[in-house]
Amino acid sequence: MHTSPRVILRGALGIAGLVVVALAAALLAVGLNDHRARLEAAASSAVGMEVTVGGRLGVAFFPGALVSLEDVHIRNRGVELASAKEARLSIELLPLLRKEVRVRALALAHLQVSIQKDRHGRFSFEKPNAAAATLPPPGWPQAVSLSDASFAYEDKQSSDTVTASACRVDLHRRPEPGAARSIAKDLSFTAELACGEIRIGGFIASDVKASAAAQHGRLVLAPLTARIFGTQGMGSIRSDFSGAVPTHQVRYSLPQFPIEELLRSLSLKQVAQGRMDFSANLSMQGTSASRMRQTMEGRVSLRGTKLTLVGSDLDAQLSRFESSQNFNLVDVGALFFAGPLGVVVTKGLGFATIFRETAATRSEIGTVVSDWKVERGMARAQDVAMATKENRIALQGRLDFVHERYEDVTVALIDDNGCATVKQKISGTFRHPVVEKPSILASMAGPAMRLLKKGRDILRGESCDVFYAGSVPAPQ
Repeated sequence: MHTSPRVILRGALGIAGLVVVALAAALLAVGLNDHRARLEAAASSAVGMEVTVGGRLGVAFFPGALVSLEDVHIRNRGVELASAKEARLSIELLPLLRKEVRVRALALAHLQVSIQKDRHGRFSFEKPNAAAATLPPPGWPQAVSLSDASFAYEDKQSSDTVTASACRVDLHRRPEPGAARSIAKDLSFTAELACGEIRIGGFIASDVKASAAAQHGRLVLAPLTARIFGTQGMGSIRSDFSGAVPTHQVRYSLPQFPIEELLRSLSLKQVAQGRMDFSANLSMQGTSASRMRQTMEGRVSLRGTKLTLVGSDLDAQLSRFESSQNFNLVDVGALFFAGPLGVVVTKGLGFATIFRETAATRSEIGTVVSDWKVERGMARAQDVAMATKENRIALQGRLDFVHERYEDVTVALIDDNGCATVKQKISGTFRHPVVEKPSILASMAGPAMRLLKKGRDILRGESCDVFYAGSVPAPQ
């Protein structure tokens, strides 16, 4: 993931808080039935931003005071932060006699929130020379509901973007006595969240749902469900904002997703069929996407069996490799090994050389294992290999997600002993990879010669530097 959950939480709660503070200040200053211009002026003064109400103001007094406003807008430094077609506030009646406004519930319909982080690292909701964000006053409502809401976030420093649409939020605050405090560290609540679609850069998740709970600076989203690559997955996000540096733990599993959907996300034709299992357990620190990438730690796994490659007979091409040398091992490696972890990795690869035959030509991929260990934003291959009926292909090296580069990545055709018979290296950036020509390390004269050579090796006791010793067995 490219953006901190703290940005979305802080933005959504902050904007909702601004609405409450603005309307409460307006009611205290001018009363419920005063003029629109005075109401807007009082609200703008309270929040230090421009607040306008383009529609009607309605008031009802049973069973409590209910204030409704239409077409509400909040702008800061000339930039619109939020708008709602309708805002409704339920206000306690007795405190009004003491000129106090206590909002029991806030409902915003058709809400649109837009947050930007400029090139200097300043958020669009920040006020000049403002102190750190604090909790709203006691008038902050116990319940907040958002319907048909959309959120947009853009980081002009890193070009990261996040959008969410068709969202619904039902939040209930846990009372916290005491003076005003930090929003991130002290706000406590429970909530139910749902969004029709969330986009983080080029990554898309649909039908997103989560139960959320926050207390003393710790936020938990669990269970968190979402459809990715057309498949329902489940996981959790745990963030801790109580320390000097926020920490995050992300777990997610996506069982039996169709590889066809992954290829479609890469704008590729259907060149493979079958289902694979994906899982990730990652931790990270920081408030920015770049810092979280730099501190990312954990493990990622992609596994599948009984897959089909359409438009190519890998075994036939590999058996002819020594004479033609027109086969690109990197194409196969990137296609099957990267998976959801490496969607960005495959952007610069065209997968051209392995799909020259007719659609009727197919290859059976018996097993794919792609296990990676992530350290400081660098994914290192732990057990990465695949097996066809007659061959095994394995990968070694690292994927640098901080600088988006290949580090010592080698794809190799390996024999029954795990020794490399052909190697091919890839370097450079993800978008502009440099693929070296394959280097032949041993004879590849067909299945019969390989069996004969295997027997000679056993008799002679020949050894090699083992390239692969993982869990994918040699074809029988």
